[in-house]
Amino acid sequence: MRSTLILLRHAAPVIPAPVGPDDYTRPLTTQGHQQARNVIDELRTLTPHAIASSPYLRAIQTVQPLARSLDLLVRTDDELREWDSGLEPRPDYARHYALSWTMPRLARAGGESLDQLSRRAVGALLALAHQHHDDTVVVGSHGTFIARALVGLGLTQVDCAFRNAMPMPAIYRLDVTDHRVQTSGPGLTGP
Repeated sequence: MRSTLILLRHAAPVIPAPVGPDDYTRPLTTQGHQQARNVIDELRTLTPHAIASSPYLRAIQTVQPLARSLDLLVRTDDELREWDSGLEPRPDYARHYALSWTMPRLARAGGESLDQLSRRAVGALLALAHQHHDDTVVVGSHGTFIARALVGLGLTQVDCAFRNAMPMPAIYRLDVTDHRVQTSGPGLTGP
């Protein structure tokens, strides 16, 4: 088996706020829509055969222009969703987010730990690779999801600072064979 997964972090979204919209329905900003259109040519050169996405609106809106240009459907998968942190939007969110990276087994009420996210992310991505062997799949998802997938695949340089520096959108490539996953993308130097 040989598959290529192109992980696409969503473009610039509306900032979360206690009054909404909620995490599932936060759309892209005008700039985010333009960013999504700007990556079409780069992604088309990779000749994707399928497009999968988190069910969150900002991820779907990021892959939709590419899907339209290739006449492909966007298939959503709840396993590709962002981290269920258990944290609500609040002024000290960044402090609590950084704390979670120092204690990756910490799961807040109603949420999952970062370690649990790593297992979910790697499992979902490897399942996609096996479903689409010998093909390329673009996967629309989120910064913490992608960062923790990379951690789960053994990249030790991926930490909270790496995730915080990740651009929107960001493109990471996973080449998956039966025995190995090779990664490349912004800020990566490893396996």
